[in-house]
Amino acid sequence: MMFDPVPPYQPSHFRVKFAIAPWERRACAALRRQVFCVEQGLFVDDDRDAVDAHAIPICALSTLGGEADAVVGTVRIHAVPERPGEWWGSRLAVAKPFRSAAALGTGLIRLAVSAAHARGCACFLAHVQEGNAPLFERLNWTSLALLDLHGRPHRLMQADLAAYPPVLDPKHGVVMIRRAA
Repeated sequence: MMFDPVPPYQPSHFRVKFAIAPWERRACAALRRQVFCVEQGLFVDDDRDAVDAHAIPICALSTLGGEADAVVGTVRIHAVPERPGEWWGSRLAVAKPFRSAAALGTGLIRLAVSAAHARGCACFLAHVQEGNAPLFERLNWTSLALLDLHGRPHRLMQADLAAYPPVLDPKHGVVMIRRAA
């Protein structure tokens, strides 16, 4: 008798929230290293920089039985103290096996901008890799300039804050449901 192999587990739900627990923060850093150092080769050993000292990390968690299982996406946000109201998002990364779940990148972007909006953001900016710009444009972002960062084409982009209502409880976050293929 032949049995079909069991397909790999695919979570049906993801939670996008501020990375609060130490294990969430460590997993966000590890995912960033995997994506930006190993896969893309943008940085040699680590992508951490001075922004990490005051940035707020956001994570996308896969769930198993309703409980957080693993960090499968991340982004960070931060205010610019010398320019009140200006916030930035950066280091958006999704684990390779989960990149087909477009809702993850969208959920991370939405929570990033909406959480900053709730904290007094008047202008939200990001340097976006050229290949990801169409996603941001679909999410109500405008391209302001083309530039080269780390040897790759990027766009300086700005979010339309009217499309991002403030989220007052990003520590608990939002649940994203994976759509059937």
